[in-house]
Amino acid sequence: MSPARFPQHVIAKKRDGRALDRGEIADFVRGATDGSWADYQLSAMLMAIFLRGMTAEETAALTDAMMRSGTMADLASVRLPKVDKHSTGGVGDKVSLVLAPLMAACGIAVPMVSGRGLGHTGGTLDKLESIPGFQVNLSLEEYRRQLEGIGLALIGQTEQFVPADRKLYALRDVTATSECQPLICASIMAKKLAEGIDALVLDVKFGAGALLVEKAAARELARAMVAIGRAMNKPTRAVLTAMDQPLGRTVGNGLEVAEAIVCLRGNGPADVMAVTYALGEQMLLLAGVAGTSAESRKQLEANIANGRALDKFRELVAAQKGDPRVVDDPARFLAAARHQVNLVSRSGGIVQAVDAKGVALAALRLGAGRARAEDKIDPAVGVSQLVKIGESVPPNGVLATLHANDDAALPEAKARLETAIVLGVTPAKAGALIGEVIE
Repeated sequence: MSPARFPQHVIAKKRDGRALDRGEIADFVRGATDGSWADYQLSAMLMAIFLRGMTAEETAALTDAMMRSGTMADLASVRLPKVDKHSTGGVGDKVSLVLAPLMAACGIAVPMVSGRGLGHTGGTLDKLESIPGFQVNLSLEEYRRQLEGIGLALIGQTEQFVPADRKLYALRDVTATSECQPLICASIMAKKLAEGIDALVLDVKFGAGALLVEKAAARELARAMVAIGRAMNKPTRAVLTAMDQPLGRTVGNGLEVAEAIVCLRGNGPADVMAVTYALGEQMLLLAGVAGTSAESRKQLEANIANGRALDKFRELVAAQKGDPRVVDDPARFLAAARHQVNLVSRSGGIVQAVDAKGVALAALRLGAGRARAEDKIDPAVGVSQLVKIGESVPPNGVLATLHANDDAALPEAKARLETAIVLGVTPAKAGALIGEVIE
């Protein structure tokens, strides 16, 4: 390596606001993959990118290098159209657990490589691992065979699959660089483009509980990712969705699995189902399985009503070594916290706001997420029975229930949650949940 390509020189170039060339970006990604860059050097580069940004060309080069940092999946043997969905991260976002089996029930193969909790947002893998025995670490061969067999696989990043992102994703979580648009864009698109898909639908969230608070920033990210997908000949669409209050009424891994099962039974919260159907419509359209949004919606609702989506979820759990009895009796087979404490409103009123980030931080304090990369998640803890904006709460009415195993964490989590829920006397209504579709 020439002196100009030592890690410190590449870091300094970005620190000073200059654009990196493809070779320098490749060195950074290689360093994350093979360990030739130390964690402190990778962290310094992430912060430099966060502060100085990247051009569209740099972001595309970063995505390409990360995508090629490991083995790319070959799913030519999977005959069904292969369409995936990815969310930029939210609070209470269990949509993947509902949408993936629903799509498989509609005749689409869903090759989904998911992530773990990042910052205050939850991770699909953490939710799935709350199911006893569930294995997310499949090899690419196991992944391919499962897609051939049941049309559905939800796995994590393995050592052979986009290994650079696996390293950088964990470091972003603990270096306050999660919200960086080029890093988000490259992380998402590298995984998605390497997993063997034919098309992709993105759920790009904005609002207090999202990684990107401003809608304009979310729109910019959506357009950047759609452009990368198009450049790689992968039809890509993005749906902007609001994340000012949590999705559904639960936040926490096992609690969200239980709520996802309720959704698959046809009794889920309206907001979770609205996002599920909005994304599902676009997936069916891109796959060519439906010709119009109305036809797509009809298929989605039918496969919830007839139980096929729930059956597909059961197949998924069994295929990945989980206990399928969870699907029929989640209260019995998911771990339960030792303490369940209600947060009660003394005076009552109409819910004006449920701050998604505040709720997430309360759940994080209970152990539902990670403050540090090495932290272990407690699958049983979190928040349930959350009120929604616009609902009336009587005096001494329940605003939420905290599920806790750590006695010391409970008072602080309860105080955070109490601050996150605002009551008033005037009628209130949540803003529009589903925004524009970016093609």
